[in-house]
Amino acid sequence: GINAEYGVLGMTIWSPKLVGNVNPDAPVKSTRIRVGRSINGYGLSPGITKEQRLAVEQLFASASKKFPENLAGEYYPLTGMDEEVRKQLVDDHFLFMSGDPNLKVAGMERDWPEGRGIFHNKEK
Repeated sequence: GINAEYGVLGMTIWSPKLVGNVNPDAPVKSTRIRVGRSINGYGLSPGITKEQRLAVEQLFASASKKFPENLAGEYYPLTGMDEEVRKQLVDDHFLFMSGDPNLKVAGMERDWPEGRGIFHNKEK
C-alpha cells in the first residue's frame, strides 16, 4: 500500500487475508476498487477547497514517483489530459465522465476536473 515512506499515509491490503467464496466455474477476471483517502491536514473531497484538492493531487503525484518497482506506474492528471489518452481510459472502463448525480449532490464534482486524476501500475 501507500505509506509514509512515499509521503502519503495509508494501509496495506495483504492478499492472504482476503478470503471469499469464489465459484471456480466463474472465476473473477477483473475487479475495480475505489479508494477513499484521508491525509493528515486535509478533509475528504466534499469538504475541501480547490486549493486543498490541488495540493492533495500534487502530494500523490509526487509520492507515486517514489513507488517501488512492483507498485510503479503512471499518474494521469485529468486537467490537460491528451484526448487520445482520455478516450482510451474511458474505452478501457478505467476513467468515467463527470455528471454522476450522486457525486454532484455530495459536492464531489466541484471544480471538475481540477485536482483529479487516475493512477495505473504497469499492469493496470
